[in-house]
Amino acid sequence: MAHAVWSGALSFGLVAIPVQLFSATESHTIRFNQLQRGTSDRVRNKRVNERTGEEVPLAEIVKGYDTGEDYVVVEPEELEDIAPGRSKALEISGFVDLEQVDPIYFDKTYYLAPKSKEYAKVYALLQEALARSNKAGIATFVMRNREYLVAVKAEGDILSLHTLHWADEIRDPRSEIGTLPEQQKVAERELQTAVQLVEALSVDWQPESYQDTYKDKVLELVQAKRAGGTVEKSEPPPRSTNVIDLMGALQASIDKARSGKGRAAAAEREVRPPTELKAAAEKRRSRQAAKKTARKPSREAELAGLSKAELYQRASEAGIPGRSGMSREDLVKALAAAGGRGKKRVS
Repeated sequence: MAHAVWSGALSFGLVAIPVQLFSATESHTIRFNQLQRGTSDRVRNKRVNERTGEEVPLAEIVKGYDTGEDYVVVEPEELEDIAPGRSKALEISGFVDLEQVDPIYFDKTYYLAPKSKEYAKVYALLQEALARSNKAGIATFVMRNREYLVAVKAEGDILSLHTLHWADEIRDPRSEIGTLPEQQKVAERELQTAVQLVEALSVDWQPESYQDTYKDKVLELVQAKRAGGTVEKSEPPPRSTNVIDLMGALQASIDKARSGKGRAAAAEREVRPPTELKAAAEKRRSRQAAKKTARKPSREAELAGLSKAELYQRASEAGIPGRSGMSREDLVKALAAAGGRGKKRVS
């Protein structure tokens, strides 16, 4: 059973709900202990006073901020005092379209759960509202003496919380990386071939089909050394493509990708009966259609953000009859039925 890493109150407007935060991911990284070479003796780190060389008990360690001239000592309870309630409050200050949040801002993911079942209705209400509007709630809160900027969003039938990087934590690539090229003029023929390669290598996103092969190799190495054997070395990294050979490399890549897909499809046809193949193809199409629908807000939701004057202008361009006597809601429905944007006027 997972343990909550934080608990407090999630609020939006005047609505509040006690919640708990659970880590949504776990690391399967293989960890090694430090040993002294030639022995099985563990090497451990100690907290040592750098002046006296003596080990310091954890209870005697406090936080010190380096001002450049001396240290200012801060006790844990003093950090809690400067933000009373902040470490127990998760207040949504506004809602944004998910598409507006650049993926570079996302850091770590958590699951949000109501603290008890009696709050299930309020929890479900926020989850459904976020799912239907395709928006995320932006909030800040304090956890472990650090303030976080977060996005709360619907994840299936639950709420998830994503910690975000602050704006000043995002590096400017142009000022930080000296090897980035200036805007390059790309030959149209090379660009079209590169697009063909992207299309040839396109697949459905199925995260379960990917696995940590490096971890498997490390375990294989450990088992082989324990048995007194060896393991085969991996292939060397690919050589850089010469600009002169770029077109040839692109075309060869396309041919390889297409032939690989053809062999995979042929093998699948040999193993799986036609009825099962047809059902699998239909399932893929349904999944892709569902993803497109989930990404795009409804036409009525888009039009609902316009003023009545803007709606009337679009209704005029679309030639919708009876528009002058319509209410704002009637204009939204009529425009949604007509395609939303209307026709352009012909002068």
